[in-house]
Amino acid sequence: MSVAMDPVTRAFQSTKMSEKDLEGKTGQDCVRELDLTKTHTVTGEIDLNATHQLERGLKSRHIQFLALGGAIGTGLFVGSGGILSLVGPAPLFMAYLSMMFVVWVVMNNLAEMVTYLPLRGISIPYFVDRFVDPSLAFAAGWNYWYAYAMLVAAECTAGAIVLQYWTDSVPVAAWISIILLVILLLNIIAVSFFGEAEFWFASIKLITITGLVILAVVLFFGGGPNHDRIGFRYWEPNNPGAFKPYLVNGSTGRFLAYWIAFVKAGFAFITSPELIALAAGETVAPRRNIPKAAKRYVWRLAIFYGLGSLAIGVVVPYNDPRLLSPDSNASASPFVIGIARAGIRGLNHVINAAILTSAWSAGNAFLYSGSRVLYSMSLTGQAPKIFSRTSKRGVPYAAVLFTWLFGCLAFLNVSNSGATVFTWFSNISTISGFIAWIVVMITYLRFRKSMSINGMLSALPYRTPLQPHATYVVLFIVVLLTFTSGFAVFFPSEWSASSFLASYITLPIFMILYIGHKVWSKNWRFAVKIEEVDVMTGKKEMDELEATDVVPVAKNWLEKAWFWLA
Repeated sequence: MSVAMDPVTRAFQSTKMSEKDLEGKTGQDCVRELDLTKTHTVTGEIDLNATHQLERGLKSRHIQFLALGGAIGTGLFVGSGGILSLVGPAPLFMAYLSMMFVVWVVMNNLAEMVTYLPLRGISIPYFVDRFVDPSLAFAAGWNYWYAYAMLVAAECTAGAIVLQYWTDSVPVAAWISIILLVILLLNIIAVSFFGEAEFWFASIKLITITGLVILAVVLFFGGGPNHDRIGFRYWEPNNPGAFKPYLVNGSTGRFLAYWIAFVKAGFAFITSPELIALAAGETVAPRRNIPKAAKRYVWRLAIFYGLGSLAIGVVVPYNDPRLLSPDSNASASPFVIGIARAGIRGLNHVINAAILTSAWSAGNAFLYSGSRVLYSMSLTGQAPKIFSRTSKRGVPYAAVLFTWLFGCLAFLNVSNSGATVFTWFSNISTISGFIAWIVVMITYLRFRKSMSINGMLSALPYRTPLQPHATYVVLFIVVLLTFTSGFAVFFPSEWSASSFLASYITLPIFMILYIGHKVWSKNWRFAVKIEEVDVMTGKKEMDELEATDVVPVAKNWLEKAWFWLA
């Protein structure tokens, strides 16, 4: 069994700390003073000169709503309209259900690893470096950062599309500037402030989607002002139908419709499971709160995305010209269109306002995540050290500002239709996200195998069902989705250089990063030997941190309900 030095010993040896410096300090004290990611770097160096570090300022409700806030964004409220217009309601519903299974497995992978080692400053690349290979971690880290930066731009673009619903007289650049500035302010002040803002943003979002699902049920049974019982009218053949065959007719066209919907549904979920993992290092009582958030995350997604995608197909036919598509320059979500079709006055403006807050919320969460990935990479020497600088309140301001600057790509929307730009960003970030999930699953399989070889599976504080078998199945599915994501461009009538690049540009970029790091570091080993995988560093300190956790006891039924919810 390969056992690494605990981080305090390693820090002592590498920095020659005196016994007096360590005297009277518990493992938890040392955890507070040392970022554990700084004790496990490629160079083995540790920086004790940093005066500020990330703070554990996120509570259980913050991380639960952070993950939901990132997942339930414009992918559902706006992007789903594009999928509906492309393939019809049945493939849309089926695709979201299929993607939820993928997300459930990825979430479980991350939750097991992060609950075991919820170190401060961690990110997914940290675990990739530790359990697989530094070069893969380097490529994965920059891929994550790139995806999050693109998602910030996508959410700002979506916000501008929503705002154009009310007026075209205000320049798009003005809307984008306002959205970007609000997102920056929420991320630059303090993590607790960010968490609180995200909690309320996500709350508005969840209330909105719940209300919309209820409204869809009412309209389904004819409870709208028109007293028109919609039912599954728009699913009936030629009215316009449940399926809109994609590229070719017949059963092949229906299958292709489902598959392209499956690929595009990834945008709604992509990188959202990672939000919980990235927040682990700044979470209070992580070994109690991370599993709690992970367990509830998928069930809440199933309710909101499953019912939400079904509701969209009920209230809007796929041939409505106002739905999002590259040709329509649409400025409304399918929910708002459905409300207008039902003859309900005023509510469309309320819902559109709520959808705008959802764009702000998701952009807020993605800027947070991108900056934390960059911060973590700078600690391990895989990004410039300037990005490890933090404010007195523990905010990595340099990483936040750098990531935010790339969100300014949303200004491309000024000279192109919003729908087209939104499609570019969603395609680029979706494939980056698929690659990231592939790396996560490979990392998890290595982690689990190492734990098994060392006889430590029983030491995992959180274990999920169907593992590792479910991971192998989903790994195959995501690899297939990645390589077939742009299959449409290979049809002669659908060829487009920009669409091809948006679908596949991330693959060569990832390989250049991976191979380039191999050459630069002269590390030609494919992966760390499984016997050498370090599953011990930091465990002792995290066990001690867990031992100090005091589980709150509900005093009455109201508190019980609140603890269950948040």
